[in-house]
Amino acid sequence: MDTSRSPMEPSGFSRKIAAFIIIVYTVVTLIPITWIVLTGFKSVDSAVSYPPEVIFEPSLEGYVNLFTARTRQSEEYLNSLPPPETWYEELVRSKEMVITGPSKFFSRYLNSMIIGFGATFLSIFLGTLAAYAFSRFRVPLKDDLMFFILSTRMFPPIAVAVPIFIMYRKLGLGDTHIGMIILYTVVNLSLAVWLLKGFMDEIPKEYEEAAMIDGYTRFQAFFKIVLPQATTGIAATAIFCMIFSWNEYAFAVLLTQFNAQTAPPFIPTIIGEGGIDWPAIAAGTSLFLLPVMIFTVILRKHLLRGITFGAVRK
Repeated sequence: MDTSRSPMEPSGFSRKIAAFIIIVYTVVTLIPITWIVLTGFKSVDSAVSYPPEVIFEPSLEGYVNLFTARTRQSEEYLNSLPPPETWYEELVRSKEMVITGPSKFFSRYLNSMIIGFGATFLSIFLGTLAAYAFSRFRVPLKDDLMFFILSTRMFPPIAVAVPIFIMYRKLGLGDTHIGMIILYTVVNLSLAVWLLKGFMDEIPKEYEEAAMIDGYTRFQAFFKIVLPQATTGIAATAIFCMIFSWNEYAFAVLLTQFNAQTAPPFIPTIIGEGGIDWPAIAAGTSLFLLPVMIFTVILRKHLLRGITFGAVRK
């Protein structure tokens, strides 16, 4: 019997199987994202070609169409104009078009940033306080209330879309940033409270009791003792809340049109001269992925710790 190897150490065959599964999963996951990013660097003709072109000449046409508004002009009008001053003006002129101004993509992108991060902050702030109260104080029918809070997340958006639309129209919150932040906060709050309560339960109460014996108030013990230890759980919950707020589509389509419209309902409506502008849509999608990816990468260590928090009990 080989005693040099720990019984917990996987065998060589197990490692190969695990590596194969990881590689297959990575490839399957990255293929759609890679194809979207590559499509953003194709020309319109190359993007709609059949069979699809894997090897193509890169072009920034999609990004130019994404950030600019254009209109087609006659050849006589184009010849009367001075030579283009920038490379993107030259690219647009080659399509017999001129730039009339910036597109609405940047404002829609900014709306997504304001609403997404605003709703995430409010969800975490209110969720942390509510989770602490459920974890530390005697609340009548605590288990029933926790189940009720979580059950509100089980409703599909379409089931409550019409009542919310009518309510927002009466209150004047339709197509406003504050209205969307409140709505996304309400939707995220149930998940935030449910997750954060589990993290709060894993923090020993004796730490707070010892601090309060030393003269700390309840709030001082919460901010100086509990919050630092709950950082991993808060970070993990923030990522889940941010992903929902950033990607949400149904409420954004129904409740916003101009002032507070976010990027998800705007990107699919980008129209080129011959119909849907697939390179511009792919370029917008690629840029839309960046904030959530950066947010997740920054908090990735906390996410892993938060998911496994309390898995090993003392």
